[in-house]
Amino acid sequence: MKKVAFVTGAGQGIGRAIALRLAKDGFAIAVADYNRETAKAVAEEINASNGSAIAVTVDVSNREQVFAAVEETRKKLNGFDVIVNNAGVAPSTPIESITEEVIDKVYNINVKGVIWGMQAAIQAFKAENHGGKIINACSQAGHVGNPELAVYSSSKFAVRGLTQTAARDLAPLGITVNGFCPGIVKTPMWAEIDRQVSEAAGKPIGYGTEEFAKRITLGRLSEPEDVAACVSYLAGPDSNYMTGQSLLIDGGMVFN
Repeated sequence: MKKVAFVTGAGQGIGRAIALRLAKDGFAIAVADYNRETAKAVAEEINASNGSAIAVTVDVSNREQVFAAVEETRKKLNGFDVIVNNAGVAPSTPIESITEEVIDKVYNINVKGVIWGMQAAIQAFKAENHGGKIINACSQAGHVGNPELAVYSSSKFAVRGLTQTAARDLAPLGITVNGFCPGIVKTPMWAEIDRQVSEAAGKPIGYGTEEFAKRITLGRLSEPEDVAACVSYLAGPDSNYMTGQSLLIDGGMVFN
């Protein structure tokens, strides 16, 4: 019987890489995304290479939709073992220009989305009569405040706090809770941050990336697959004795 993993924001970028990697690891995958088309494309890609996947449409900021998507996954894939709360947004937010709209959008997806995912997963694990693994997307920006990313950074600090508290609260249920903290990853989301930061500085596209890359010890941007490898460890049996941790997989940007 294949173990089942539910990955949010899996239609592109890091989420897609995670879905493909966990499928390779032998999981049946629920490719969850608010974009039905991209989710379908990733699920088809997995099924075409002898994996097992379904596409699930979900807006993670909507609690009912998250519960429905997790329940749909549990029934269609006959089980539920791992949730990866990966969906996120990262608009550039200089302090003076922060609006209520941007705070609500970022917190509804990055923070509430993680809480709803954790709650739905707990319900699914209980229905299956076993524990499981909750894996939350944090960021190096959840360890050190990043310039021009106040709202995003603070949302990821929140995720790190939620991960620690949930790990303590859920251990008696046999549930581990960990986070993964990427640095700068070559994804559509990063391209948009680079555009905003470069534009704000009055510089050409790519300026933001260059500035940020100076802080990476390994001297290169991350590939989505680098991050997926970390999630593969957190989803597999080798991390069974780990909980409450938010692992930095950032090429050496933040040292603790």
